[in-house]
Amino acid sequence: MGMNLSEMSRKELLELQIGVEDALKAAEVRERQEALAAVEKAAAEYGFSLADLSGDNRKSTKGTKAAAKYRNPANPEQTWTGRGRKPQWIHDSLAAGADITDLEI
Repeated sequence: MGMNLSEMSRKELLELQIGVEDALKAAEVRERQEALAAVEKAAAEYGFSLADLSGDNRKSTKGTKAAAKYRNPANPEQTWTGRGRKPQWIHDSLAAGADITDLEI
């Protein structure tokens, strides 16, 4: 590659820099795809899939709600899991003399 960077203008150097960054990103994507294909091929030779070997067979718990542990006796539709901030009805019940165990489901 016979480029003489010292003879290039600032604008040409910036364009070259952007071109190099784009080429590097494309090369990384291409190499990741090649590596993934090679790993999948190697796993298939032993009769496994990549998911079998990665141990990623667990179900995601993200977005699942915890089960309710407490219920408002005055309004059974109001529940609380025991996590996070206590709802106002818990504070009101405790202030009225109720024990937290009285509110358990």
